[in-house]
Amino acid sequence: MLPSQRKRKITISSLSFLFGFSFFPRRPLAMDLMHHSSTFLLPTIPSDHRPSLTAAQLRLCADGGANRVYDEMPRLFPQEDASDVRRRYKPDVIKGDMDSIRTEVLDFYTSLGTEIIDKSHDQDTTDLHKCVTYIRDFAPDLDKSNLCILVAGALGGRFDHEMGNLNVLCRFSSLRIVLLSDDSLIHLLPRTHHHEIHILSSIEGPHCGLMPIGMPSSSSTTTGLQWDLNETEMRFGGLISTSNIVTGEKVTVRSDSDLLWTISIKKL
Repeated sequence: MLPSQRKRKITISSLSFLFGFSFFPRRPLAMDLMHHSSTFLLPTIPSDHRPSLTAAQLRLCADGGANRVYDEMPRLFPQEDASDVRRRYKPDVIKGDMDSIRTEVLDFYTSLGTEIIDKSHDQDTTDLHKCVTYIRDFAPDLDKSNLCILVAGALGGRFDHEMGNLNVLCRFSSLRIVLLSDDSLIHLLPRTHHHEIHILSSIEGPHCGLMPIGMPSSSSTTTGLQWDLNETEMRFGGLISTSNIVTGEKVTVRSDSDLLWTISIKKL
């Protein structure tokens, strides 16, 4: 993120995750070069440890994510009344097929005026897909190329859920969506751009990986890795770059295929 860029933020709780999506400005500095940085991982919670959820433009929960907000937020404020904390950090919208949210949680947030969007008739898309669609349409006049959606808790748990989340990256390839877990992050590197990834060694790395998705890559080239690719072919059933190591503060990637970039996250 460039110093001159102004932050736009939307926080969402996805599926069974505590926090979900945040929007941050992002713009390529050239038509064919896309810059990436994990500055969103830097500590932003004030000294009194109050989350920045109240400052978000939109707070959106994907179905069972509302359970996590309801259950986990009071634990951050053990000296306060749990009901007061839940009211202060209530979601603006809960969207999904409503098969995971508990009845008492749904009733509680409904009583506070949270908008409930029941998409149980749509079983062809995941709750994450439904929420990204909502975000995409939330500000129709906003330049979507300047937005980044952070999905916390997107990795781990059921494998089919993980694969569904990776599929969302591909289905919304024009949006930058970052999948986060306690241990790593994943985002798409579209083949339409060359990529420059700025490494924040205090919070991420050194382990990383690159994998083609959607189609094999007949030529991928990198710099800044211990085992760089040099017009290397990658495909499932053949070579993919796993357990690689970042060696400096910048990694560059170019490929004829969409790639998934993943890097480990350090415990702070």
